[in-house]
Amino acid sequence: MVIKPLLQKTPLAYTLLPIAWLYEGLVGLRRWLYRRGFLTVHRVPVPVVVVGNVVAGGAGKTPTVMALVRHFQAQNKKVGIVSRGYGRKTKDCREVQPDASPTDVGDEPLLIRQSTHAPVFVAPTRLAACATLILAYPDTDLIICDDGLQHYSLHRDVEICVFDNRGIGNGWLLPAGMLREPWHSNRALNPRFLILHTGNQPALEQGFTAQRRLADYAIAQDGSRVLLTDLAQSQQPLAALAGIAQPEAFFAMLRERGVPIVETIALPDHYDFDSYTCKLDKHYRLICTEKDAPKLWRIAPDALAVPLEFTPESAFFAALDSALHSFLKPY
Repeated sequence: MVIKPLLQKTPLAYTLLPIAWLYEGLVGLRRWLYRRGFLTVHRVPVPVVVVGNVVAGGAGKTPTVMALVRHFQAQNKKVGIVSRGYGRKTKDCREVQPDASPTDVGDEPLLIRQSTHAPVFVAPTRLAACATLILAYPDTDLIICDDGLQHYSLHRDVEICVFDNRGIGNGWLLPAGMLREPWHSNRALNPRFLILHTGNQPALEQGFTAQRRLADYAIAQDGSRVLLTDLAQSQQPLAALAGIAQPEAFFAMLRERGVPIVETIALPDHYDFDSYTCKLDKHYRLICTEKDAPKLWRIAPDALAVPLEFTPESAFFAALDSALHSFLKPY
């Protein structure tokens, strides 16, 4: 498998170490240029929280962003979200509308917009997205940046680094390992650098944890709901499909909820489904993630999507509120 050398110090990983050292040097030079002021770090007039990771692949950033938005909305804060819109075919800066095509705005920004109803902007740079968001919504209290931990040109007031069960892998940088940048555990000592573990066990000693489970229901294209317990009793065979970073995690959660899966279909992360035809001619009903649903419904309108319920521990939100206390306007 391709991912094996990323997680373990295999012979292939050792072979790739010289490239990883070169990559580490370039990353270090870039960070040094920002620290010394040769490259500009831009501030925006509202607090910025960046949610990202230091490893390649998904680790739960988008569910974390949505949990943060709901947390601040419960405090009557006006929250905006910015993203690069990974996987979209457009290159402009635009607001994500609830009926937008994932091809135009990206699947994750669309999911965030539909789930939280907060304004979401995508742009080639997060700075451009922030500027446009503030212009359109001048009463914004806080901006959350979906991904962008390595986007140093945007000043951030709080950083949230998300880890799953892979942790930091073998501890080496790409391509010998899975790190995007060197991991220094002393970063966790920074009160404005929070670590959140999204897996079922902490991959690092520091940080907070989050509980993740599937909802008790699946959603059809028309918005109606079907209980998972009813699916378990249905005679129609189900095929589970996921175009996410770790499809097997979704399949495992379905099985844990007793959903009888006849077949599983693992697709690349951000898969667009434009050329997907496999299984459409069979008598399966497809069941997928919320992220995949808007793209899959175009070719399989009877597919079902199961939402993910993602709940960080209360201590995480307390630490976040403390880190942002001096930046947010009181109400």
